[in-house]
Amino acid sequence: MSLPAKKYLKTFEWRDYLLVVIGLMLYAIGLTGFLVPNKIVTGGLAGVSVLINYSTGIPVWVSILVINCCLLVIAWFILGRKFVIKTLFGAFGLTLMIGIAEKYLTHSLLPSADPLMASIIGAICCGAGLGLVYSVNSTTGGTDIVGAIITKYRYVSMGRGLMYVDVVIILSSWFLFQSLETIIYGLIIIAVLYYVVDLVISGSRQSVQFLIFSTKYDEIASHINSELHRGCTVIDGTGWYSKKPQKVLVVLARKTESTPIFRLVKQIDKDAFISQSNVVGVYGKGFDQMK
Repeated sequence: MSLPAKKYLKTFEWRDYLLVVIGLMLYAIGLTGFLVPNKIVTGGLAGVSVLINYSTGIPVWVSILVINCCLLVIAWFILGRKFVIKTLFGAFGLTLMIGIAEKYLTHSLLPSADPLMASIIGAICCGAGLGLVYSVNSTTGGTDIVGAIITKYRYVSMGRGLMYVDVVIILSSWFLFQSLETIIYGLIIIAVLYYVVDLVISGSRQSVQFLIFSTKYDEIASHINSELHRGCTVIDGTGWYSKKPQKVLVVLARKTESTPIFRLVKQIDKDAFISQSNVVGVYGKGFDQMK
């Protein structure tokens, strides 16, 4: 029996929401407990909001809320309704978490003033938090929206687009502080943060290859194609033990799409056999551009 159309895409398990909430809490603690009290600028929407806070005193959560609302309106017209709906929970959840953290974390969590240590610990907390959010294909809005827009109109990867935006934000702190030290701390944060993000989600920008062995290969392929928008290739094989012909699905996808693929296959055929392996690079439509 085939699954109802689009049933899978509407499934976002409670465990995913829990991971997003935990991730947002970690990010809020890293930002308000380590970076903001030490006047350290990071990238992303949080970095812009921190600069506004330093110059005007406006709470970070207020700036994040206002800017996110503006970006979501723009994204509605450029990236579509589906992207905006997917972003809402993380965007407003982050605003709430930072608002709570700013209320209770009024001083640095470090016993003494040490900007370098605060930068590293804050970056680790923020990176771990973002990694948890990204691991379930969620987002926090902000510069993720800007990065998605850049990616849509330029041959630039999402990761590189976000890096460009973050560097610009950190360099702009010069006009407020006239401090090379602040910029260096900001760049250290970006390096550590994205390294931790990659560790948490095991290289989200990396591509993976799946070999799926199932008697329901046609149904699995149809759902991967229609719901996850990934192509499948069916190849003929022979089981050496059973001496029976076997259809094998070959699927190339992003690392972050691994969990949805596993969940979809499990719903259709819990007895399926799946092999997953990392690939060095995939070039073409839906992946990186050929160099």
